[in-house]
Amino acid sequence: MVVTPAFRELVPLPRCVEAQAGSFAVHGGVIAVRGPVAELLPALQTMEADFGPAWRPAVNPSPAAFEGAAVRVACVPDRHPAQGYELEIGVAAITVSASDAAGVFYAAMVLRQLRRLTGGSLPAGRIVDHPDFPVRGVMLDISRDKVPTMPALFALIDRLAEWRINHLELYTEHTFAYRSHAAVWQAASPMTAEEIRCLDAYCKTRCVALVPNQNSFGHLERWLQVEAYRPLAECPDGGFLFPWSKIPCPHPFSLCPTDPRSVDFLRGLYAELLPNFTAPLFNVGCDETWDVGCGRSREKADRIGCGRVYFDFLIEIYKLVSAQKRTMIFWGDIILQHPEWVSELPKDVIALEWGYEADHPYASHGEKFAAAGLSFFVCPGTSAWNSLAGRMTNARANLMAAAEHGRRHGASGYLITDWGDNGHWQTLPVSFPGFMYGAAVSWCLDANRELKLADALDHHVFQDAAGVLGRTTLELGDAYLTCGKQMSNSSELHHILANGRERKVGEGVTDATLAAVGEIAARAAATVEWARCAAPDGALLEDEVRQSAHLVAHAATRGRALISGALDHGPTRTELRRDWQALVEGHRRVWLGRNRIGGLADSLARFDRAGGEYAS
Repeated sequence: MVVTPAFRELVPLPRCVEAQAGSFAVHGGVIAVRGPVAELLPALQTMEADFGPAWRPAVNPSPAAFEGAAVRVACVPDRHPAQGYELEIGVAAITVSASDAAGVFYAAMVLRQLRRLTGGSLPAGRIVDHPDFPVRGVMLDISRDKVPTMPALFALIDRLAEWRINHLELYTEHTFAYRSHAAVWQAASPMTAEEIRCLDAYCKTRCVALVPNQNSFGHLERWLQVEAYRPLAECPDGGFLFPWSKIPCPHPFSLCPTDPRSVDFLRGLYAELLPNFTAPLFNVGCDETWDVGCGRSREKADRIGCGRVYFDFLIEIYKLVSAQKRTMIFWGDIILQHPEWVSELPKDVIALEWGYEADHPYASHGEKFAAAGLSFFVCPGTSAWNSLAGRMTNARANLMAAAEHGRRHGASGYLITDWGDNGHWQTLPVSFPGFMYGAAVSWCLDANRELKLADALDHHVFQDAAGVLGRTTLELGDAYLTCGKQMSNSSELHHILANGRERKVGEGVTDATLAAVGEIAARAAATVEWARCAAPDGALLEDEVRQSAHLVAHAATRGRALISGALDHGPTRTELRRDWQALVEGHRRVWLGRNRIGGLADSLARFDRAGGEYAS
């Protein structure tokens, strides 16, 4: 692929680019559009806004007027693959050809990025492009514990749509304002029905489907700890073991699948939630139901098997979703533990094959769903959660493996997950590399394997004229590699900060490795001051990267004090507490820069274990 410098800096990189001599001067003229006006209006409005007031639209003009326009956009069915486009930038005119509104919109996004990269004239050339995966999504966790403000969601949608994301889910446990269930969400600053309808309409203007998401089986502790809902629980008083713990869970977790009231409960939720969304899909969750068969369903599970109990309840959920004229999507981890039931699933469900490590077995799992004739999405992650500043090397390998094996085994979609476990301490810039790289490889893996991510972040997130924040974000995101032995789904740095001193530091973690981590954090904090961000939220982005560096620095300092025993030294505790107080205040500040206040108290409380040790 021969490209000019500006074409080389697009995200995603197109699959086919032919550079040409010269450039197109964006002075003024007519943007002529031929095709279904209502569907093409978002792309037309985007071009008008990006090109400036000297440009005026012409909708379905005469052939002569169309050919005479400086920018010519034609939407002709069946001329290109779905969502694909052909963009030709000449010296005298720009021509866009696509077969649907999405293709036209994505061509407009290329023009937007080229304008950003060049600051004026557009380099001449021809791009022919279309996606590897028809569905390219992001799932944002709004239940642990951040619920973004509406302006923050709008801004995120704008960025994701520019990178060709066309599917967005807001992972929901208890953060939708159901009318009759205020006791569950009253402290969470939840999304309201009106906000969802507004967001749904906004997404449509960016060729994004806002897909409803409500976990419907496990992960419902926020509901089931409220006394009115406790009778619906599989284990009303907890008492079961999580796979990673030797201590019984102290609270309920999943609905009881053998209680008919569980189905009635979900029916009521769906009836209120789903009318606010226009997308045909619905993610019902149903992952990690570790307690099923440990409580009220035990007798039936002993008789027919846990797999059958799970399957039967999944089918009841399927019936509820079908009655609402939606297509059910669900996490596939539990059904894969009972492979005899995979082939029995209805053929119109979509399984979500998720896993967040570089070596996750997407190939073997994808083969199982494909052999059963089921549609499935591959679902990698940003690796931002439980990490402080990310696990970037793992994220990139995980995201690429999902694209590689998903494409090979016929996955119909690619969903990037971004969780907020244990207080959602990571800031948004920690997730941007995963969003961007995942968007790129799900659009065209072959063109984007070696995407220069630091440069891409500087150009299309930070808009940093100094060109430092992209590299700084990635270096912080790899600080975990310096710490010691690597962990699954988390980093040692996060555990050092989140857990009490009774937890021993991990294997291979030494004073020297933590000193090296501290140097990375100090270098990052200093480099932020050199940044020159022109993004609309540039000042907040810089502050968020500072906070990421502070989290890593404090974890390194705390870890060294734990190893050396200096935590028992009064002056050391005093200094750590002073720094801890600044860290907590920084967390509060950057949180409120993008998110609602609900959930903040819960997130801040997770800092208290360390803070209490410094005060003692």
